[in-house]
Amino acid sequence: MVEVVSSNLTMTTIFNLRSLNIMKKLILIFLISTSLIGCSSIDYSKLTMPSNPIDTEIERILALDLSYADSIIEAEKNYNPILVTSVVKALNKRKEVADKAIIEAEIIAEYAEKIKVLDNNSKFVGPTISDTKSKNLMGKAETLDYFLLGFKGKNNGSLEHKLNVSITFNSDAKRNYSSVNFCDKWSNCDANLVEANLISSKASGCSSYNCDYNEVIELDLSDNFLRENMEKGLSINLNSQALQSNKITIPSYYIKGYLKVAN
Repeated sequence: MVEVVSSNLTMTTIFNLRSLNIMKKLILIFLISTSLIGCSSIDYSKLTMPSNPIDTEIERILALDLSYADSIIEAEKNYNPILVTSVVKALNKRKEVADKAIIEAEIIAEYAEKIKVLDNNSKFVGPTISDTKSKNLMGKAETLDYFLLGFKGKNNGSLEHKLNVSITFNSDAKRNYSSVNFCDKWSNCDANLVEANLISSKASGCSSYNCDYNEVIELDLSDNFLRENMEKGLSINLNSQALQSNKITIPSYYIKGYLKVAN
């Protein structure tokens, strides 16, 4: 009888120990899960790496707005050749940016001076850009002349612009340019075609096989569109019904100079 009781006590003890171990494991799992949830709620985007001491010192020296030579002297006070080299690089980069801005401003001003202002400051005509393409099968080169022109509304003063393009080519038939699409700097052109207005189509110097043709088209451009694209310029593909195309580019400087006057 004593042995039976002892055996029962032993089984009870083992059961209790196992239950205790399971409970400890559950508590540990709960604590780990709670910890992970807490970590996941931290906004790591607000955490920043400590600033590099050299970078901090470069910013301080540049913020003093000293001359080139005095900035280097200030850097040399730290007796750190890496800092001095870094300051020189930063100064050269700043000078390069400043020089580029000066050159850009001069080019924009040159374009702006060439803008014709007509009809009591209500019409603006930009300078003509001329581009000669390679010779075609007839042995003659194609010429494209294009410019921007704008009109100011008499009632509300709103501005609307046009791109005028003249294409001169030698062919056995006219092409009938009728649409354009816009391209990026990698020459990838948008699939969406924008209608262009054919202003004139003339033929001259005809032989038994071909003529010298000149076709003039105009494309309507809104003021917002020009301003949205003045930083990168415009690259435009001209499409004809004869499946011939030509590409033209209006530089950023041209658009900025034009809009500086046409406002």
